[in-house]
Amino acid sequence: MKNYIVIGSSSGIGKSITDILVKEGHTVFGSYRNNVCQSSQENLHYFPLDVLEQTIDANNFPETIDGFVYCPGSINLKPFKRFKEQDFLEDYRLQVTGAINNLQAILPKLNLSQDASVVFFSSIAVKHGFGFHAQVSASKGAIEGLTKALSAEFAPKIRVNAIAPSLTDTPLAGRMLNTNEKKEAHAKNNPLGRVGEAEDIASLAAFLLSPKSSWMTGQIIHLDGGYSTIK
Repeated sequence: MKNYIVIGSSSGIGKSITDILVKEGHTVFGSYRNNVCQSSQENLHYFPLDVLEQTIDANNFPETIDGFVYCPGSINLKPFKRFKEQDFLEDYRLQVTGAINNLQAILPKLNLSQDASVVFFSSIAVKHGFGFHAQVSASKGAIEGLTKALSAEFAPKIRVNAIAPSLTDTPLAGRMLNTNEKKEAHAKNNPLGRVGEAEDIASLAAFLLSPKSSWMTGQIIHLDGGYSTIK
């Protein structure tokens, strides 16, 4: 069994990833910020972390870490002219700098693993131009560049991949999917006729962490019900 760190494991996709890994018998160390979490399971350990202010302490984890997942994100949509420089910087700190700082902290322990994997999250908005998505696309575009650069630098020791979902039914996207009418509208625009669920994304993340994806690195995988490729 392996040791995994999931940053942002208290809700949404992060929670689903944690649930899958724990059910498979792995040991998971999951961070939370607002949603205080406790666990009675021996192989699930929660810890508080505000990625805007803190970085994980590697001394609190086992000697070897086999996988690192960074889930924190935001969806701030408004016209470009209304964004301030600080908006972009805060989003970058949450989604990019937070990932960098915490990965650097745990990197020596990942290097001790025989099959280490890192999973980041991008967005379909990087590949497709959507109005009012300037802030999302800017920070997630940085994640995609980081994924490819690190996959080259860390190969063959550590694999690095990213998942780029379309709108998924999680608390993060709640205000865009908070009525049946909104969900139906988004579902109609998707080739597979439904909105993605957290479990859809989590299953792919678990695969990317596992030895089953041992020949895969540097990939940005669009998991979006076909939205990015089917017209």
